[in-house]
Amino acid sequence: MVVPVYNEEAGLDALVARIVSASQAIFADRFELILVNDGSTDESWSAICRQADRDPRIVAIDLSRNHGHQLALTAGLHHVRGDLVFVLDADLQDPPELLGPMLDQLRQGYDVVYGQRIKRNGETAFKRGSASLFYRMLGGMVDTHIPRDTGDFRLITRRVVDQLNAMPERYRFIRGLVSFVGFNQIAFPYERDARFAGETNYPLSKMIALAADAVTSFSVVPLRFASHLGMLFGLAGLVSIMGIVWIWMRGGTVEGWASLAALILIMGSVQLLVLGVFGEYLGRMYMESKRRPLFIVAEVRRRASKYETPRGIPTPPAADEPRENIHVTG
Repeated sequence: MVVPVYNEEAGLDALVARIVSASQAIFADRFELILVNDGSTDESWSAICRQADRDPRIVAIDLSRNHGHQLALTAGLHHVRGDLVFVLDADLQDPPELLGPMLDQLRQGYDVVYGQRIKRNGETAFKRGSASLFYRMLGGMVDTHIPRDTGDFRLITRRVVDQLNAMPERYRFIRGLVSFVGFNQIAFPYERDARFAGETNYPLSKMIALAADAVTSFSVVPLRFASHLGMLFGLAGLVSIMGIVWIWMRGGTVEGWASLAALILIMGSVQLLVLGVFGEYLGRMYMESKRRPLFIVAEVRRRASKYETPRGIPTPPAADEPRENIHVTG
């Protein structure tokens, strides 16, 4: 289980209790819960450490600063060791108890079971409407099929995780990357719960930034739109010139300083818009060319289990202990 955490102190104990309960019912002790602290400003990291010190199945990862939800999730995916990975948010809007039904679907031969929201409880009409509009617009702009009304809530296999970890791009839209990877994927319809505690950490500004990452990562339609806009205004200018010539040939004159000034302002704004679109893509290329680390980990904290050293390396059982089959991946 991989859970990015940002200022979720109020609901963290309930989150861990529900995830551990759901996981233990299926896998007994053969699971690990990775909690990634994304530079929280409250006491989330202290709460995570308390959980990790008490339970060796919990791994606490502290990032050096706030990197953003998608990069925090990426950090967690780089530390997973299991053959199956369950991704969910820390606000408990995506019920951990759905792990069992999603696992049943995965065992039918799928590599990805993604949660598809059929109802979004506790969210404003604006957020529901803007999210619906975004997914429909994105679907018409990209070549990769990205399912509508989905988030990062999903159950995926190890080979999907390995492919995601091999992608070095900085501006990540992970639900889109999972769709790009391919393999066998299936939707799992569910009703999204209201936030368990606290306030949303995804305001409008972050939603817009995520939308920009999604569009620029998977589509060149904005660049084509700039070209089409230029051709449209060029055609409009040609028609205007033909109209002016026609009026002049009939002995008339074209008046209207205000209309001319308005046209100049419109053309100037269109040019700036086009430059902005090109600049957005160019700026992202510039940042990618630096090849800086996607994230920086300040600390990884986990209590050594019965057969592990503090560094996480399996050790053989003592001579008087019953031997077990120990399998560690990653």
